Amino acid sequence: MEALQRHGVNIGLLFLRVTVSLSMILAHGLPKLQNFSTIAPKFPDPVGFLGGSVSLGLAIFGEVVCPAMIILGIKTRFAAIPAAMTMVVAAFLVHGADPYKAKELAFMYLFVFIALIFTGGGKLSVRD
Repeated sequence: MEALQRHGVNIGLLFLRVTVSLSMILAHGLPKLQNFSTIAPKFPDPVGFLGGSVSLGLAIFGEVVCPAMIILGIKTRFAAIPAAMTMVVAAFLVHGADPYKAKELAFMYLFVFIALIFTGGGKLSVRD
C-alpha cells in the first residue's frame, strides 16, 4: 500500500507538471513568442526600467522555457521560480488594478508553481 501511495504521488506530480505547464506554454507563452516583434513595442514594462522588449523576453522565458523544463522535470524547483515570478508580475503589477476575475488565472498558475518549488518534480523527472 505504501509503495502504491508513493507511485501515486509521483504520477500526480507528473500530471500536474505536464498539464499546467503545457497550458501555460500553449495559451500564453507561445503566442507571445510567435508575435514577439508586433507585441514588443506595446508590451508593458511593469518594473519601469527594462523596456517592453526585455520585459516580453522575460515573460517568454517564464512562460515557455521554464514550463518546458518543468514538463521534462529538469531542475523543476529552479525552473518554477521564474515561472512563479512571472505570475507575480502578471497578477500584482500588470493586472494590479483589475478585478480579481482578471487575476484569477495568474494566481492559479502561481499557486501551482509555488507548490512545485516545495515538492519538486517527483521521481518521474529527467533530473529534478
